[in-house]
Formats: sequence, C-alpha cells, structure tokens
Amino acid sequence: MNRPDTDTQRGPGRGCDLLLSHGYCLASDEHEREIMMPYPPLGLLYLSSHLKAAGFTVEVHDSTFASPADFDDHLAAARPAVVGIYATLMTRARVLEMIAQCRERGLWVVLGGPEPAPNAAEYLARGAHAVVVGEGEETLAELLRHLPERGLDGLGGIPGLRFLDEHQRVVATPPRAQIRDLSAQPWPDREAIDLERYLRTWRDHHGGSSISLVTSRGCPYTCRWCSHDVYGRSHRRRRVEEVADEIAHLAERYRPDQLWYTDDVFTLNRPWVAALAAELGRRGLRIPFECISRADRIDEEVADALAEMGCRRLWIGSESGSQRILDRMGRRTTVADVQTKTALLRSRGIEVGMFIMLGYEGETVDDLRATIDHLKQSAPDIFLTTVAYPIRGTDYYREVEGRIVAGGPWSERTDRDLRIEGRHSRRYYRHATRWMVNEVASHRARIDGRTLAGLRSWLKARVGRLGMAATSRQREEAAVAASGRGWGEIEEQARQGRS
Repeated sequence: MNRPDTDTQRGPGRGCDLLLSHGYCLASDEHEREIMMPYPPLGLLYLSSHLKAAGFTVEVHDSTFASPADFDDHLAAARPAVVGIYATLMTRARVLEMIAQCRERGLWVVLGGPEPAPNAAEYLARGAHAVVVGEGEETLAELLRHLPERGLDGLGGIPGLRFLDEHQRVVATPPRAQIRDLSAQPWPDREAIDLERYLRTWRDHHGGSSISLVTSRGCPYTCRWCSHDVYGRSHRRRRVEEVADEIAHLAERYRPDQLWYTDDVFTLNRPWVAALAAELGRRGLRIPFECISRADRIDEEVADALAEMGCRRLWIGSESGSQRILDRMGRRTTVADVQTKTALLRSRGIEVGMFIMLGYEGETVDDLRATIDHLKQSAPDIFLTTVAYPIRGTDYYREVEGRIVAGGPWSERTDRDLRIEGRHSRRYYRHATRWMVNEVASHRARIDGRTLAGLRSWLKARVGRLGMAATSRQREEAAVAASGRGWGEIEEQARQGRS
C-alpha cells in the first residue's frame, strides 16, 4: 500500500504535480440539461490557485462539458504525479470509474468534497489512496510534497486525512485548522478552464451570462439534514474591499450580466452586507445578482442594501410551512418570519425564491397542506421542491439509519436510491409535488383572474391528491400482506381500537 500499482509515471518523464478534476458531467444530468444553468467548480479553482501560488504545477480537467474518454486523454497528456478528485453523492459512480482510470496509470489518487469524508472506508477500499477531510488547500500542499517521494509512509503526521494502514484499517488523522484569513487566499483560477463556454451556454439559453463567486465559507446553523463535512459549523468571511476587487475584475474580464453568490448564508453578517453595498456604490459597480440566505438574517437595512447592490432574486431555505416540521429539522426559524421577510424583499423589488423539502421525518398530509397554505400566503416568485434524503454524517442520517434500505450496491447508488422504511414511496412524493405545485398555481391564477388556467391547475392538483391517497393505500396494503393478516381483520381491529 505504500506505492501505486505501477511506476509508469515516476521519474524524469513525469508531468505536472497535480491534476484536479470532478465527476460531474452535464451530458448525464437530465434535469440540468433542461434548465442549462451550469457553473464551474469553484472549489477546484480555489485549490488550483492556492497550490500554484505555493509553487506547484497544476492542471484542471473540468468534466462539465467533457466525456469519460476526455479524462483519460488528459491523464495521458498531463502525466500528473497526483490526481485530486472532487466527489459528491450524485457523482459517486463516475468518480469510482475515474479512480480506476488513475490506478491503471499508476497515479496517486486523493479525494475531497462533502461525499468522501463520511464514506472514506468505501472509497479507500475501491482504490483511493487518501481522503481529505475539510478544506483541501493546505492538506493537498502537504500531500504533494509527501506522496511522490514517500508514498503512504508517514501520512499519519498530516492533519485532515483518512487513509488505510497496512492492515487495511482506516486511519483518521487529527482535524486540520481552518484557514482564518480568506482574503489572503488567491482568487479562483478561472483561467485554468474554458469559462467562456459557461458564459456562452448561459447566453445561448437565457439571453445573458452569469458567473459565480463566493464571499464566505461555512454555515453555523444546525439544520439536521445538512452536511458540514467540508467547513464544519464555522463562518468566515472575506474583507469587503477584497470582494469588491474581485467583482471589479469579473466585470472587466468577463462582463457578466449577472452574478451568483454561492455563500450558504449571504446576509449572515448584516454590517458586512451594508459595508459591501457602500463599497460597490463608491466604485460604481452594480451588477444584478442572486444569492441564498435565511429569513432571520434579513431586516429592512439588509433589504435596502441588497436592493442598492442590484439583488435580482434572493433564495430562502423555507423548507416547510409547518412549524412542527421546521422545529424537527432544527431550522431555528419560523413560518411567520419567512412570510414577513418575503414581503419585505418583494417591497424592495427583489424576487424571492424558496426551497421546499418534502418527506422529512414525521411529516403528515396536514404538514404538506400547511406548506401549501404557506406558499399561497407568502407568494414567492418561484419555489423548488426536493424530497428529503439522509446524508451520512448528518443528524438526520443518524436518526433514520436503522431504517435505511439501500437500492442497489453502494458503488452505484445516488441520493435517489435510498429508501427509509415507514416512509411513503417516491411515487407518493411525485404525486404530493404535483398537488403542491398545482394547488399554488391554481390559487395564483384565481387571484390574477385567469379562470381557465386556474381550473386546469385545480384539476391537476386533484389528480395529485388522488395519487397520494392511492399510493398511501398501496403501502398500507403491502404492510398488511407482509404481516400475514387480512385487510378486513386490520380494519375491524382499528374500529374496535385494538390495532
């Protein structure tokens, strides 16, 4: 285990120190191909710039518009000593293929991102040499100095790692201290990829380009379903002047029509938001943008600052219209506050988008109905739905771990392949989503005086509600069949209060 499988890339013929890549491919993402709003892998670009500044030779293989064959070609051309791959649950199967491609060429393979840390044993057993836990910049720098010469010998002295010892047991080194001064970090290495292709894709499909940036790292909140494996529960923010410098650079270099701030909670620090608005105003920079935040981190001053900066849309993680479910999630927010802050933002000309989560543990039809009522009352400009799924390492995962049923082998699973015993089926939630979306659409159509459109949406909502009832009944019948008792017996016991 102290050396890769072969030595084909060692010695004078070796190329770059590191090749960075990820497993996401637009061609295999049916949903994204419908909306065509891709953004580059900022995390990898930050790694690239940091390591180049430290003196390493780095290349980036951006797989977004590429094919699996392109990755193998890039491996052959770059001849890297080490390959670093960013992995998510969605890209697990492809990342495992990439690991195999690297091992066939005798390359060291290091993984990072939110997925490998809680699944380190599985990834290491399938060929990865090391998994980076937390931020990758400084850990990768140490690995690049260590692996080509010493292999796995002495890896235990590098913080922030998981690797296998000689007995195939997972070794976890102590956590690495986080980078404190984010403004001292170089900007993402956007020149390492074909960024123009992203901008062109946006222009071709939406009439204008968009570019992403991030001004902070981490989220201190306690949502039980959310992973904190990369940044922990920290929140560190860049200096206002340095962020404004990057925005000015982006405006001059790429001339985007819109910015996308990828921060977990963009308005967490209210004074910082006001200071950024003032700095951008002083420089005459006003580029429309979207961001994500929480209702409890918005007040009138923040809303005014966002409007002054050019905020086009702010996304709120509303998740549910049931306070009971929000409390179970550990959201530390209220339905009433979300509704109030939605109205506040819209009064400033800022559109509001909402993220809604269905299927969280303990959710009932009454909770879904409360979410529909919440969407009708708050009237966001757009809302997106997802079905809750347990991510290993989260509080939610630990809560339901004993009831998780995996569909298919670990190496081929995504979030869509996990089932929780006792919870409704995927078909049920497809019907529930149809009910919710069309119930809200019918309500809006009636308010706007679009009677026919309202009737069509109302009919679709009824179909969704009937589908929920049908699939719920099917689940109950399956449970009865598994118990060996007749349905009539169950109903009779229920009537007598003995079931």
